[in-house]
Amino acid sequence: MTDTQKLKTISGGQWLISPVANTKVFCRETFSEDHQDIDAMIQEFVKDRILPNVEAIDKLDKDLSLKLLRETGELGLIGVDTPEEYGGNDLDKITSCIVSEGMGRGGSPSFSCTFSVQTGIGSMGIVFFGTPKQKEKYLPKLMTGEWVAAYALTEPTAGSDALSGKTTAILSEDGKHYILNGDKQFISNGSWADVFTVLAQVDGDKFSGFIVDRNTEGFEVGAEEKKMGMKGSSTTPLKFTNAKVPVGNLLYKVGKGAAIAFNALNVGRYKLAAACIGGSKVGLEHAVKYALERRQFGQPIAHFDSIKGKIADMAVRVYAADSMLYRTVGLIQNAIDNLDKSDPEYYKKMAEATEQFAIEASMAKVFGSETSNMVVDEALQIHGGYGFTEEYPLARAYRDDRINRIWEGTNEINRMIVTGYMMKKVLMEEISLRDYLKGVDDFLATETPDIEADLFLSEKSAVESAKRLASMVFHEALCEYGQDLKHEQQLSEALADIFTYIYTAGSVISRARQSQSSNGISNMSSVIARIFTAESLLEVKSLSNICLNKIFMETIPEDFKDKVVQLESRMTLNTDTISLKQSLADFMFSKNNYPF
Repeated sequence: MTDTQKLKTISGGQWLISPVANTKVFCRETFSEDHQDIDAMIQEFVKDRILPNVEAIDKLDKDLSLKLLRETGELGLIGVDTPEEYGGNDLDKITSCIVSEGMGRGGSPSFSCTFSVQTGIGSMGIVFFGTPKQKEKYLPKLMTGEWVAAYALTEPTAGSDALSGKTTAILSEDGKHYILNGDKQFISNGSWADVFTVLAQVDGDKFSGFIVDRNTEGFEVGAEEKKMGMKGSSTTPLKFTNAKVPVGNLLYKVGKGAAIAFNALNVGRYKLAAACIGGSKVGLEHAVKYALERRQFGQPIAHFDSIKGKIADMAVRVYAADSMLYRTVGLIQNAIDNLDKSDPEYYKKMAEATEQFAIEASMAKVFGSETSNMVVDEALQIHGGYGFTEEYPLARAYRDDRINRIWEGTNEINRMIVTGYMMKKVLMEEISLRDYLKGVDDFLATETPDIEADLFLSEKSAVESAKRLASMVFHEALCEYGQDLKHEQQLSEALADIFTYIYTAGSVISRARQSQSSNGISNMSSVIARIFTAESLLEVKSLSNICLNKIFMETIPEDFKDKVVQLESRMTLNTDTISLKQSLADFMFSKNNYPF
């Protein structure tokens, strides 16, 4: 039985009403030997093959990028998520994340993009929903990198509102082809791909998926986009002019395109988070090394307290993102482990199991991409004027990173997904919010802990208070707006951030709790948990007040306000985060890398 199988099976969002650190969560410290071996292998590959070629890749060197892609195929890295009978390795989702994170550490987000499309949105639709014949035809060559995959959802007038796409598909009179007409925009791997997963409207209103071969009559790939960053990856428009796609290339069923689109994106989101985290670790390591080498006023800038604060903030944020990502992927894998692998519908059910955690996948995407944004910005700042030059890698990283908050669904859309799915789960009573709120008075009647019975007693108690405050705010928002809450986008975004901070704080505490030992790294895990919990709950407090002022139009009922004040008092920790950050930064400088 795997570590993930030992976890209690729960569905997404349940952490809101479940005790903090009550059950084991999956994290880096629970990697198996196989996970560790693959992690070492992928890091060796990117060090030997990607890092030395970063500048060449950035010049849109197709031959080089595709050669490297084929090398990843030879190592079995493309086929992690694909059945063995079709040339894959059929490994777990933790391994899949490790590979994506490893690619993110290669210093070339452009190649990471090429690889991620190949292993994620470009092929997962076929893995999940393809017929045996489709899988047999396409997957083996995609897994070796002989064929390149792409995914075509976005259109010139349909980005975040993907289901409103205008590309049409009409069955031909002889019933042998679907005739596609329309345009797609911003297609990664566009000019290099041999196989495209394309979403179109059958008969104008049935959103459906198709597998389109590059040599399809009436199909045309446009010119490369002139991009701000990601210059080493291919991005093009596509055009369909009476393109004849065989009926056998219909993916899944007519009208089931949303399942294809969104399940591929769910996988893409947590994989993007993994790549962002990998890149963030590299950016942090660059900042640490430069701070130790750069001297001002007669000493390394690493000695300056302001620099220590930046290094510590980056380390805390990366550790937190890593913790919530692998907790999420562990939950997904746990749900998959409970499926019957002999079931003919196994891969469709795998997609459904993944969708149970759409909330967490979207949170990981948002938190991961905003972590990489924060890290690259602060790392460039630490480099000062040199960071603004092409002599150092931060200028390229700064340009390349900006897209991460846009693709795989903008962060605004992903925040809508978080709140929307939470709303759906509450209304469908998958999350018993009313029952949970009935216990608020009893919770407030108990004394707050004043003895350190365990290392994180104060932090766990504070997060429990934050969960009750968040639940009260969410309940009032639902009572006030009902289904129309989805139209109150600023309110929904604030709620999504509250949920994300709480989920991530719980993840960090659980991981730090599970990794305790006598070594210095585990001690620093405790320091990180204390910093992140204290600071993130201050954010929850602020966001909750913003939400309540909107819900109650600035006049909060006194009895309700009294409970809010009591909960806020309990979730406000008197943690000396500045001193903790100083010790964390000194530890980071002593290691001269990212050691967690």
